[in-house]
Amino acid sequence: MRDQTMPTKLLDAAEYRMRRGGYNAVSYRDLAADTNIKSSSVHYHFPRKEDLGVALIERYTKDFFEVLDKAAKDATTPLEKLQAFNRTYRNALTHSKAVCLCGLLAAEAAGLPEAVNAKVEAFFDGNIRWVEGILPAELPEDEKTRRAIVIVSAHQGAIIVATSMRDANLFDSATTYLEAQIGVT
Repeated sequence: MRDQTMPTKLLDAAEYRMRRGGYNAVSYRDLAADTNIKSSSVHYHFPRKEDLGVALIERYTKDFFEVLDKAAKDATTPLEKLQAFNRTYRNALTHSKAVCLCGLLAAEAAGLPEAVNAKVEAFFDGNIRWVEGILPAELPEDEKTRRAIVIVSAHQGAIIVATSMRDANLFDSATTYLEAQIGVT
């Protein structure tokens, strides 16, 4: 369970709003109302919206990889590790009933501050590097990278489709198909 400090409450409220409406759906006035504080108090914790966005993505990334590492802890084969990756995304989908925060923000990249975009890019780079690390060692590095990009992209697309159609089983169909096609055993 998360601590209940004001910065955590603000990040929780911002994540909820942002995952459902994007970066521009978050205002300090709304966050103040969500947490029962004054708008000036939001600025105390996060002087600029960019600061809020960076802190939120850093927390999201840290939480994502902690959950992923825990899910993959006992996995021994590349397929079991890929299934742990699938479960991590699936759990994020069913827990929040919303798209991936970084996937949503990536779609808004042209209108985001550079520091926020850099954190989103780091999230995806971390996903790609993690998947590269689970692929069979005999694959050439460029093929590992290609497959990792396909896997991460497919997960992002599947979570968007499943969210928009309100059917998490669509995510399962896509990732099960992907497991069979990507050549991970």
